[in-house]
Amino acid sequence: MTASATQLTAVAPRRGRRNLSGWIMPATAVLLVVGTLIYISSAGLDTIEARALAPDVILEKVYQHVLLVVISTVTVVAIGVPLGILLSRPWAKYFRAPVLGVANAGQAIPSIGILVLLALLFGVGFNMAVIALVIYALLPILRNTIVGLQQVSPFIIDAAKGMGMNARRILFTVEVPLAVPVMLAGIRVSLILNVGVATLATYTNAGGLGDLIERGIVFYRMPILLTGCLLTIALALLVDSLAGFIENRLRPKGV
Repeated sequence: MTASATQLTAVAPRRGRRNLSGWIMPATAVLLVVGTLIYISSAGLDTIEARALAPDVILEKVYQHVLLVVISTVTVVAIGVPLGILLSRPWAKYFRAPVLGVANAGQAIPSIGILVLLALLFGVGFNMAVIALVIYALLPILRNTIVGLQQVSPFIIDAAKGMGMNARRILFTVEVPLAVPVMLAGIRVSLILNVGVATLATYTNAGGLGDLIERGIVFYRMPILLTGCLLTIALALLVDSLAGFIENRLRPKGV
């Protein structure tokens, strides 16, 4: 057997294991959803539980939760990536520490504190929940964008300058593509954070799966509480696996 054939046979099992591991989380999420539905249908629900766990109610709560996560994540990416690019520039070094300090404070403050503070200042509702999620999820995207751009080798940048590229072209054709893996990792972390923190949006009257969790606690109804918790876990697993798939697809070849 030649050396190349030996390498191929060694790589094939590793690829198979990676493909198998990529299906573990979505399969677990599906099992959680199916198990939750079986539990709801087989449990002896009282009137309160039956109303709270009606199929149209559950679908509405899942839709609200997904909408919160999608809008907040798109917003924080639209803010965090351009801001991180600006702060990675040499002329912005004096602004970098203060902005990162504010972003650190946004994540250090308990998420429920941000929600309550915004509710007291501006009222409750969907928009306030989105703003709170953006504040809470900004740090990973901002920090990873800066770190990803700063870790690009100066020799690569000097080579690009030697080829006659200007600063703008170097940024978008050399630095950003090389920083994409680190930037995507930050976006993935923010996305998962938003799935979990969005459960607290129920306290700003923004809906979501947190409504089921809060209702289960208030009325001491374990089926409602378990349904909200299990569906939130399943959604987090699905979102994480989808983010991982997109991250692998968008990762530049050879990086």
